[in-house]
Amino acid sequence: MNVPTPTATIRTLNELDHVRIAKLVDAGNPAHAHVQALLDNADLVAPSDMAPDVVTMRSRVRVADEAGAPSRELTLAYPSEADAAQGLVSVLSPIGTALLGARVGEVAGWTLPDGRAAALRVDALLFQPEASGEYLR
Repeated sequence: MNVPTPTATIRTLNELDHVRIAKLVDAGNPAHAHVQALLDNADLVAPSDMAPDVVTMRSRVRVADEAGAPSRELTLAYPSEADAAQGLVSVLSPIGTALLGARVGEVAGWTLPDGRAAALRVDALLFQPEASGEYLR
């Protein structure tokens, strides 16, 4: 399976998400390098101009792995809201960073701590704040 990394794929972010996430990133923390690379290379758009098929902050998505495991729902959250048991994934986690800015149908890839590649396909965007007119959420 060809697994893209956030640094290899230019993602679309809304300007407000970009500013909020940039405030959370510690440039000296190696764990934040992928987040910083995504922020540095993103195409920025106004929240009102966000395409309805792009994963943004607080979006709820249905994802599936290519190995055939059952699909699951995840919500992209800020670190203070993250709760794995509830499916709330921190944007600063490898999976959260990989999902941010992904489009429906794309494969979001990241590297596990042991160096193996992992990926999830974005099958559906169940909720996106911008598509619902919630531009400041």
